[in-house]
Amino acid sequence: MTRLAIGVEYDGSGYSGWQRQRHADSVQVRLDQALSAVACHPVQTVAAGRTDAGVHACEQVVHFDTDASRPDRAWVKGVNAHLPADIGVRWVAHPGNGFDARRSGVSRAYRYLLIDSPERPVLLRDRVGWTFRALDAGPMQQAAEALLGEHDFSSFRASACQAQHPLRRVETLTVRRRQGLVVVDIQANAFLHHMVRNIVGTLMPVGAGERSVDWVGGVLAARDRRRAGITAPAAGLYMVGVRYPARFGLPDPPAGPIFAPAWGDG
Repeated sequence: MTRLAIGVEYDGSGYSGWQRQRHADSVQVRLDQALSAVACHPVQTVAAGRTDAGVHACEQVVHFDTDASRPDRAWVKGVNAHLPADIGVRWVAHPGNGFDARRSGVSRAYRYLLIDSPERPVLLRDRVGWTFRALDAGPMQQAAEALLGEHDFSSFRASACQAQHPLRRVETLTVRRRQGLVVVDIQANAFLHHMVRNIVGTLMPVGAGERSVDWVGGVLAARDRRRAGITAPAAGLYMVGVRYPARFGLPDPPAGPIFAPAWGDG
């Protein structure tokens, strides 16, 4: 058996999340079916991260094992021919059998797109989070700096989280305004369940002037989910990419902003 890795892009709006479920459609089910059709044997994938219902991916990294010999173009164009329009394979790599999409990653990056507008978005309703309160990205950025480094992120952890411990290392966290949007970029060695959405939901009242900049540091120190803000909607969250050691030979995560051609810098 040979282990292959693929980069997958998907719109999560119509799915119950990445992971296979008994009574709901998932990205994993669709991808496994398409890969199985090309491999001519059952294929089961393992992903770098289990995105929730409604969450999107610019580059989800996936591995699978196969004894089928196919040219790389078959693992891309052939698999795409068996996938719905909202899921697509972008590349294939040959990292070797020691590679594990979930365990071999050294960092993961997510982006959250948030519209602050008096009225809810219509055309972008499945692509962005929304709040009716006007937000100031400056205080949000100041507050976010308290979350940099390695901490116990229990205050930002969903009750259903299955991680063995709450320690995570946030490497970068930026909040900036682009035309019509507040954009939150975060990179860490790993994430807890709902961690990014809970961080965004906690920064929002700071941006709205309802909480002080120092409040977020206090929430982190409390290690109590009840002290933090809301869980921001899934629609605004994008898995941007995963970084792996160079020895595996995988492409670098995507560079450049999501939706840049449409919105530009503000």
